[in-house]
Amino acid sequence: MATVKVGLIGKTNTGKTTFFNAATLGVAEVSTYPFTTKQPNYGTANVISLCVCREFGVKDNPRNSKCVEGWRYIPIELIDLPGLIKGAWAGKGLGNQFLSVASQSDVLLHVVDASGSVDEEGRLTEPGSGDPLADYYDIEEELVMWLMKLIEKNDDKIIKGVKSGKSLAESMAEILKGVKISEEHIVQALNLSNLKNKDFENWTPLDDKKFSQTLREIAKPTIVVANKMDLDTAPEYFKKLRDNLPDKIVVPCSAEAELSLRRAEQKGLIKYIPGQETFEIIKMDGLTERQKWALDYIAKKILGEYMRTGVQFALNVAVFKLLKMNTVYPVYDPQKLSDKHGNILPDVLLMPDNSTVEDLAKEIHTELTRGLLYAIDARTGLRLPVNYKLKDRDVLSIYSTTRRG
Repeated sequence: MATVKVGLIGKTNTGKTTFFNAATLGVAEVSTYPFTTKQPNYGTANVISLCVCREFGVKDNPRNSKCVEGWRYIPIELIDLPGLIKGAWAGKGLGNQFLSVASQSDVLLHVVDASGSVDEEGRLTEPGSGDPLADYYDIEEELVMWLMKLIEKNDDKIIKGVKSGKSLAESMAEILKGVKISEEHIVQALNLSNLKNKDFENWTPLDDKKFSQTLREIAKPTIVVANKMDLDTAPEYFKKLRDNLPDKIVVPCSAEAELSLRRAEQKGLIKYIPGQETFEIIKMDGLTERQKWALDYIAKKILGEYMRTGVQFALNVAVFKLLKMNTVYPVYDPQKLSDKHGNILPDVLLMPDNSTVEDLAKEIHTELTRGLLYAIDARTGLRLPVNYKLKDRDVLSIYSTTRRG
């Protein structure tokens, strides 16, 4: 599994770039005019999982991640996309650019201004005068229309593939693999939209849309991030979003609060672990009156009411709940839990659900798969077959005739 890619989508001025900066400690431009983000911003964020070091009673020295107080920080790629407006699928605003980047993402975070401070065109307005639910539906419609047009544009190629003896799912997968949509995604969507047995040449525009909506849900799973929860108008709209989107995970969030905490932590003014419910002031005399007020406000208004700022929580939920990724620790020596150089628990890999020992071997080095024999479970010493399905927090050593991993 290559690095997991998480895309931030939403209208302009919803706080996507502030979320991006808070998650990556980046310095992407933030402004109040529409389309501040004209090019996608790429950065490294982390998902956080309980490390196995304490369970094994060892002091680890990670290479591809870091361990802070028993928590593993695992890098992922975060993409902040140019904001969308109605008609993006037809090229309005920065639509085409946005949609081509959205296609690279494995999972999407749909950032909505829960305070109602954004109008239909993405301009800032009086808090409470916008409609976050309508904004959500506008952007969802853009994604579905983009996917539908992509399929319709390639109708001839799909039909040609079917006539040559390929299944409909195979033919579509050839067209859609560039936007990270697999044959498995397409098979699921055909079943769920009841189009599996309908001749593709006889699909109506309604069929096209129903299939595109289903495929979009499966191939690009999405969390709704209700941002700007620090504003007074947000709680009411947050409830509206949650009530009207019962099938979606809606996460309350204040990207602004998280960015303030991360910046203060970076300067050594506070002790704060992203996603935690508290922070500790280290240098009270190093804080300005404005900073003291802001930290007090965050403690009461955000952490006091919602327990967290929501930024780290949204990333963790996207990767571990929606994508169902498992953390797996490959080691060379199952007794010492080390690599060939003596590094303890050096790497952790994010592996998709249902991955096997063979998939893990492929991820470590393709050479390992040639003479793959089995894996050893570091906890039990048991020998595991190549088709053993990996579990979260597995610590495994792979044995192969070519080399050991």
